[in-house]
Amino acid sequence: MTSNNDNKEELHEEKARQLDYRYLRMAQIWAENSYCKRRKVGALVVKDKMIISDGYNGTPSGFENVCEDDNNITKPYVLHAEANAITKLARSNNNSDGATLYVTASPCIECAKLIIQAGIKRVVYGEQYRLTDGIDLLKRAGVAVEYLNADKQDIKE
Repeated sequence: MTSNNDNKEELHEEKARQLDYRYLRMAQIWAENSYCKRRKVGALVVKDKMIISDGYNGTPSGFENVCEDDNNITKPYVLHAEANAITKLARSNNNSDGATLYVTASPCIECAKLIIQAGIKRVVYGEQYRLTDGIDLLKRAGVAVEYLNADKQDIKE
């Protein structure tokens, strides 16, 4: 026989999972703002159930909104969605200490370093990449990392 506390805990975990999927879907929608043609990536930084920052991959402020060169190679100065979301926090009154980052693709090693330094404690991502060095570094630093396949979500309303 399950106790009332067990049922409450299961319900809480289910609601938390639903929120994870919803924030990840929101990051997917935010990725649509990217001018990049090869790949569109979106990120949200969430703290205390509030979105405190967002980002998508693209060129730095003031640059032309063209991510690829004539050979369809990504220009070296294009920022990743995670980097845009984290650096945006530097221009706000928010801080990411203890926050969760939702990102549509697994972070690279350079973004993983920024995530660690920003004090983000959890990363939820929706697409696995062939290189795992970013994920490996996050885990080594004690950041909770979770892959969610947003295409296979099973959300109960």
